[in-house]
Amino acid sequence: MNIEEYRRTRNRKEMKNNKFRRMVNSFISRVLITIIIFLVGLIVTKNNASLKEFIHKNVYTTNFKFTKAKNIYNKYFGKYLATTPEVSSVFSEKISYSKSSIYKDGVKLKVASNYLVPALESGIVVFIGNKEGYGNTIIVEQIDGIEVWYSNIEVKDIKMYDYVEKGSLIAEAKDQKLYLLFQKDGKYLNYKEYI
Repeated sequence: MNIEEYRRTRNRKEMKNNKFRRMVNSFISRVLITIIIFLVGLIVTKNNASLKEFIHKNVYTTNFKFTKAKNIYNKYFGKYLATTPEVSSVFSEKISYSKSSIYKDGVKLKVASNYLVPALESGIVVFIGNKEGYGNTIIVEQIDGIEVWYSNIEVKDIKMYDYVEKGSLIAEAKDQKLYLLFQKDGKYLNYKEYI
């Protein structure tokens, strides 16, 4: 190895080390800023009764909007943490159905037997349970703020507050019927725009 090759190799190693250091520094900075904001928030709410009431009302009484918190975080701290891996979905489908009809505030879809239900968009699971008139339901708050109810299903490996990718497996439809409902800010949306 001559001197020129040695310098190039050394420069590449230094560039890799510098990139790794920047990633680590970025991650540590974001964690520290998040901790500081959290601690300042705790101190301020302890000393301010009206702020404590505001937080209680908006976090505990009404639905907490994960997408708003995520958008604020992305705006000030960046879209991804330095160590967030890229994930590719194994199950990548769109909803397919043979017939649709209006059902309550949403839509009833006729699907194939043993139909595996995919997520329409990426989002966070905010509800798993039984909804009157709909049966077993999973509600996903999508990145765009729309809450989608997937009903009349058998839940698979989904848990509360799981992040689901667009097209990933949510559940299995029962009785060849799948109920979908779209809601944003307490208002029901026209299903035809989303399926």
